[in-house]
Amino acid sequence: MDLDTLAEHLAKRLSERGERLALAESCTGGLIAATLATIPGISANLAGSMVVYQNATKQSWLGVAEDTLAEHTAVSPPVAHQMVTGVLQRTPHAELAAAVTGHLGPDAPEGFDGVVFIAVCRRGDTPRITQVDLAKPKRVARQREAAMRVLELLLDL
Repeated sequence: MDLDTLAEHLAKRLSERGERLALAESCTGGLIAATLATIPGISANLAGSMVVYQNATKQSWLGVAEDTLAEHTAVSPPVAHQMVTGVLQRTPHAELAAAVTGHLGPDAPEGFDGVVFIAVCRRGDTPRITQVDLAKPKRVARQREAAMRVLELLLDL
């Protein structure tokens, strides 16, 4: 399935359930929200997306702790966890949230090239964190692959 088809499936599911989604996107740079925004009527279900590329933005917009970033780096399960809980806290009318952070390359630290952490959460539940090792070799293809994985994980909630 491609990115657009996954987005359409998620939009349909959100509409059927009457749920709203909030996103915190780092390495995907807003691609998930932009893809969903092409679907007519999505405004009823897409609460919004925060593109939090820099660490300082993750801290100020989502409440990611400075010590968590220092100890684990921005590309880590604890940061993905804090991103998804932060976007849910700041979007009280959303029932679902997803966050994504990763290294798309080039120049990623050793062992982290193409590594992405995705957190998905339904309000009131414990966030589910998934590590994804992206298969695509190029940056833009990796962004699309990461966005697809986020949508797939949301569809599994």
